[in-house]
Order: sequence, then structure tokens, then C-alpha cells
Amino acid sequence: MTVRVIFISPAIGTALRQARFDDDGPLDEGGLRSACAAASALPGVDRVLVSPSTRCRQTADALGLAAAEVAPALRGCAMGRWRGRTLDELSAEEPEAVLAWLTDPAAAPHGGESVRQLCARVARWLDEASESAGRLLVVAEPDVIRAAALHVLGAPEQAFWRLDVPPLSGTELTGRTARWNLRLASPLTRREDG
Repeated sequence: MTVRVIFISPAIGTALRQARFDDDGPLDEGGLRSACAAASALPGVDRVLVSPSTRCRQTADALGLAAAEVAPALRGCAMGRWRGRTLDELSAEEPEAVLAWLTDPAAAPHGGESVRQLCARVARWLDEASESAGRLLVVAEPDVIRAAALHVLGAPEQAFWRLDVPPLSGTELTGRTARWNLRLASPLTRREDG
């Protein structure tokens, strides 16, 4: 049995434009328009899941996936006391903490979840998903998609920040019995700058 998981990153919102740790804000008008325009590029699937964030749920709705099932295991990284703050603010106020977070996958100076914990959570979900069959579309935060790609490739957690996941991009994984492949083709043809 083979399972195909197509991850779609959410459309752009104010938090992303401002390099702000997600504060569960909505998409902006440009993001909504881009997601609506990309809806026709989606492949047919058997099941649709969505991260619980507002921007992922709004992206799924704009893509015409209103019946998407919320998947708490695929929530974005918990950012603790950094939630809602910009990277520039934190770099000025807590440069050592930001450096630790960006270089040490086990660090969680914000009091939330470390990159290592996020990667482990997503890997567990993928391994469980590999036991099923069919085509699954998942609208998920970029950090969840990065963690999935690292797991599939067997790449070290230090590579987490080296992966760029643009808004409304697609990442396709195929697998069976915990063995995965990464397909470097996006199911969405429209690219959003931001």
C-alpha cells in the first residue's frame, strides 16, 4: 500500500510579511486572492487535513477545501513567549537566545517547543500515515513541512533552517511502511511572492 501526502503551505498573511512568530492571525487580502486563484491547480485526493492555525484553515477554505479535517498533530511549532513577536525585536532584545534557537535543534529559549520536538512529532505522524493508502492533501505551516522533509530525507535537524517553504507551495511525499520519498514538484502552478 502506498500513501501520497501532498503538503500545501498556507497563503501569506501579515505575520509572515512582518517576519512575526505566528500569533494565529488571518490571511491578508493578497493571500486570500492568491489561494482562491490556486484552487484549480489542486490534484484530486481521498482526504484533506489542515493544521489548526487560522491561516491554514483560511487557506484550505479559499482553496475550496472547506470539509478539511483539523489535525492537531500537524500544528506549527509552539513558540511560547515569542508568539506574536518579530524576529527583529527578539534579535535586538535576546540575541543569544535567538542564536541558540537557530543553531541548536534542542534549544527552546522561548519556553515553547524545540525544533527537535517539532521534528519528532511530525515524524511520528508521518510514520503512522505511511501505514495507510491513498492520496492525502495537508495544508500545514511551513515549519511542519520542513520537519516532514527532514524526516523523509533522513537529514539532520541542523538542516531545518536551510529549507525554504514559500506560501502556497506544494511538497509531495510518497511512502509505505515508514519508507518515504520526496518528489520535487509542486501541485500548485501559481507562485506567490512575499
